[in-house]
Amino acid sequence: MTSMFFYGTLRYVPVLSLVLGRDAEAIAMRPAVLEGHAVYAVAGESFPMLAKGGAGAEGILVEGLGAEDVARLRYYEGGYDYDLEPLSVRTEEGMVEAEIFMPPSGLPREPHLWSLMDWVRCWGAMTVHAATEVMSYYGRMSAEEVARKYPMIRARAAAQVNARMVNRAHSPSGFGAGDVAVSAVRRPYVDFFALDEYDLSFRRYGGGQSEVVTRAVFVATDAVIVLPYDPVRDRVLLVEQFRMGPHARGDQTPWQLEPIAGRIDAGETPEATAHREAEEEAGLKLGTLHDVAHCYASPGCSTEFYDIYVGIADLPDEVAGVSGLESEQEDIRSYLFDFEALMAMVDAQKAVNAPLVLSALWLARHRERLRKAA
Repeated sequence: MTSMFFYGTLRYVPVLSLVLGRDAEAIAMRPAVLEGHAVYAVAGESFPMLAKGGAGAEGILVEGLGAEDVARLRYYEGGYDYDLEPLSVRTEEGMVEAEIFMPPSGLPREPHLWSLMDWVRCWGAMTVHAATEVMSYYGRMSAEEVARKYPMIRARAAAQVNARMVNRAHSPSGFGAGDVAVSAVRRPYVDFFALDEYDLSFRRYGGGQSEVVTRAVFVATDAVIVLPYDPVRDRVLLVEQFRMGPHARGDQTPWQLEPIAGRIDAGETPEATAHREAEEEAGLKLGTLHDVAHCYASPGCSTEFYDIYVGIADLPDEVAGVSGLESEQEDIRSYLFDFEALMAMVDAQKAVNAPLVLSALWLARHRERLRKAA
C-alpha cells in the first residue's frame, strides 16, 4: 500500500473523492506538513506548486492507497508533467514516508503563497465539475488527450457553475430540475465540443411523468456577444469570418457578418470576456457595456448560453481591418456600418445571425439614450 501527501487542489476532499472514486469517509487521511518547503501559485494559473524553503507546506497525508488508486491519481495529474517523488512529511505521530507530486523544474511561480481557502472560493465548484468529466474518461482515453481537451473541459464546467449561480428565467409552471428523472447519460463524441445522449422522463402538465425518451444535446460553453457602437459617429462594427454551421447546412455564404463573440473561459466574467474578445478580434478597447440579453442560443438541442451586450467604442474609419489569433487559426475582417445601414440590413432580412438581429433591435430602441449620454 502507498501513502501520498497532497498540498494543492487534491487537498479539497470533494475533488480527491472524485479522483479516487469513493466517498470521503472511505479515505484514510490526516494533516501533515512537508518541512523546508512552501506552496506557491503557478504564474498565470490557479493551481499550485511546491518550492524549497519556507515555514513548511501544509497538506493531507492519505494512506492505504492501492495500485488502482495510484493509477487514478497519476491519470488525473498526468497531463501536467508533475511526477511522484518520495519524501518524508511530519504528522502528529512523527515522520512518515510519502509519495508527492512534484512540479517540473523551471516552472514559474507567483510571488505570493497559494491559499486553499481562496482557491476553493474561486475554483472549487468548477473543479468538481471538471474532475467529474476528466475521470469519466479514465480507461477510455490517455491523460495526454485529456490535458489537450482540458481548457474546454474547464469552460464546460464553468458553464455548469454559472447555470446554478445565475438563473433569470421566468417559468409560469414552476417546474424545475427536480421534475426531470435521468436514467442514463452517454457521451458518444467529445473534442472541442461534446455530444451527450440522455435517457430521461419529465413531469407532464396533465400530471405524472412522461415515458422515458432519448434526447441528444450539443454540449457547448457559455459565450459572450458584443456589438461595438460609437454613439458620436452613430456607427457599429461588425466582423466577418468563416462559420462551420452555415457551411455544414449547405449555405453558399458560410462567411458570416456578426457582432464580436467568444467563449467565456473558466474563471472569467462575461464582461471580462467581452473586453478581451474585442481586443483579440478587432483591436478595440470597449467602454461601458449595456446588457442586451442573457439567453440560450437553441434550448431544444444545445447547452450554449449567450451573454449579449452593446459596448460603447470609438470607431474611426481606420479601426476596420483584419485580425484574430493565429494560434486559433482565426481570420477575421471587421467592417463599419452606420446605424441606418445596419437597420436596413436587418429590415431586408440580410442579417442572418440571430444575436446580430437581437442586438440591432435593442440598439434601435435605446440609441437615442446612448447618443444623449455620449
